[in-house]
Amino acid sequence: MKMGTDTAATPAPTVPALALRAPEAAKALGISERTLWALTAANEVPHVRLGRTVLYPTADLTRWLTAQATGGEARK
Repeated sequence: MKMGTDTAATPAPTVPALALRAPEAAKALGISERTLWALTAANEVPHVRLGRTVLYPTADLTRWLTAQATGGEARK
């Protein structure tokens, strides 16, 4: 038997997504794709157009969602 490293057992390193396509972005935000497209068309959600492809940068989505948050703090 030949001994060596088994490359099938070694998982490939994962690369973090810098941007998401619409289905993944909508799912991550917890909204429908239709709502995401409406926000995109109104230029309300951060996105990047590369030709016909629309990408949603994950860091920008996180900042945008945080900025949209209201409430949560006790009023005085």
